Amino acid sequence: MGSIRVFLADDHPIFREGLKGLLAAAPGFEVVGEAADGVAACDGVRELAPDVAVLDVSLPRLNGIRVAERLRADCPAVRVLALTVHEDTSYLRQLLAAGARGYVLKRSAPNGFVHAVTVVAGGGVYLDPVLAARLVSGMTGGPTAASALAEVGLSDREEDVVRRTASGYGNKEIAAQLGLSVKTIETYRARVMEKLGLRCRADLVRYALHRGWLE
Repeated sequence: MGSIRVFLADDHPIFREGLKGLLAAAPGFEVVGEAADGVAACDGVRELAPDVAVLDVSLPRLNGIRVAERLRADCPAVRVLALTVHEDTSYLRQLLAAGARGYVLKRSAPNGFVHAVTVVAGGGVYLDPVLAARLVSGMTGGPTAASALAEVGLSDREEDVVRRTASGYGNKEIAAQLGLSVKTIETYRARVMEKLGLRCRADLVRYALHRGWLE
């Protein structure tokens, strides 16, 4: 297996150098490009097609959320990992909705960054432990309600769709993986949302976190 190809987008050169140092100290990574703003990040990722694009949420010219949305449309094979100082879960929800596969706090980067890149490159979802705990505890009224949701029975196929949706795959990707039609996947997803009383993909991610289905 080749190296994991990483693109770094952050407007602070010293911080980018720090990230490069973390990746250089671990085997199996290659930094293929860098950018200091969102527009350059979009252009660079389109050109270089890395495995993982690491985006600062607060990029100038075009913020990380908008960059993630554009990359989801233009480069769906590239997995986005957001890196930020923001500990407000509203940013996390926006990034998840934009298609990001991971969210790491900058203060956690020395310990969790390399692992996060590895998880996201492998097709998983990585949420900073600090924010994951807040996300789960904020589910539909708190831990008691979250526990009640865990008791709702899902079929094996429904569970499979939830796991894949929470891991960042779209309906077309899940349909191809399971050998089903997109319409069938949409039906399963709608049924699950109704059963669990959930409203959006971020709710599904919280549910999957509570069940221990995500990193």
